[in-house]
Amino acid sequence: MSIDTVRQLALAFEEAEELPHFEKTSFRVKKKIFATLDIERKRAMVKLSEIDQSVFGSFDNSIIYPVPGKWGLQGATYIELDKVSEDILSDALKISYCLVAPKKLAEKYL
Repeated sequence: MSIDTVRQLALAFEEAEELPHFEKTSFRVKKKIFATLDIERKRAMVKLSEIDQSVFGSFDNSIIYPVPGKWGLQGATYIELDKVSEDILSDALKISYCLVAPKKLAEKYL
C-alpha cells in the first residue's frame, strides 16, 4: 500500500483534512483525528470501537492490532501498510471517520 493511496483514501471523506501531528501526519474531520500516518514505519493508526478493533484484528493480528497500552484499550489500532489490502484499509478508515465525524457527515458513509 503506497503512502499516496493511504492519503487518497483518507481524504476522500467529506471535510477530511491532512494536518501534522507531532512527527506523524493526521487525518481529521472537524478538528478530530480519525487516523494518523507514520510514513517512516509504513503504519497507519485508526480509531475503532472495541468490537470493530476485535473484528479487524481477527483478520490477521500481525497486520491489524491494538496500539500498545492505554490508547489501544480505547480503540487506537495500528495497520501495517505493507501487508494490508486496500479494501480492508478503506473499510477501517471509513469506520474510524464515522466514529469521530459529526452525525450528518457520518450518515453519508453508513
